[in-house]
Order: sequence, then C-alpha cells, then structure tokens
Amino acid sequence: MHRSIHHPLLATCAGLALALLAGCTGTPARAPAADTPSVGPGPKGGTCNAAPAQGAKGKQPTASTVEQARVASGAAMARVLRDNQPVTMEFNAERLNLVTDAGGKITAVRCG
Repeated sequence: MHRSIHHPLLATCAGLALALLAGCTGTPARAPAADTPSVGPGPKGGTCNAAPAQGAKGKQPTASTVEQARVASGAAMARVLRDNQPVTMEFNAERLNLVTDAGGKITAVRCG
C-alpha cells in the first residue's frame, strides 16, 4: 500500500527552491544614463595604452571625446567613472577608464 506524505517543512523547502530558481532567470540589463557615455567595442580595439589618450584630460566626457580617447588608446571599450561612483574592480586590459571630478571634467585617463 502506497500513501502520500504531506509534510509542511517539505512543502516549504520546495517553495523556497522554486523561488530561488526563479531568481536565477536574471534581470534585464540597465541602460547607462544618457549623460554617462560608455563606448563598447568599435571598429578598432584591443589592449589599452592610456598614454596616447591623455589629451582627454580637462574635457567633458561627451560621446565624441570618449570615442576619440578610446580609439587613441587602442582599447576595445571605454567607460566614464564619475566622482564617488562605485565601480567593479576587476582589471580589464582592453578597457579605458576616464575618471571625472565633481565638476564633470576628465581628471585621469587610465587602462583597466
């Protein structure tokens, strides 16, 4: 004879497992803010060399300025880092970082 056992703890664990799995489906990527240009891979890109892109210092990080700095550095991508903005800390040899001050001007140009 077979009988079904319903246990509240088992039902709770099953519900929790389903909820955790549902959380793994991911969330849609957030688009960057309109005033924060982030340039992805372009026609030219590879290992970053920040030295040729130092001319971006003192400028506003417009899409044009960011792209010119990215191309000059040879980087595959570029990002603008705002004052006190939290960022990922992993090093990416193909990424150019343009660091801005509180006034929005580029103060540092470096790879990573």
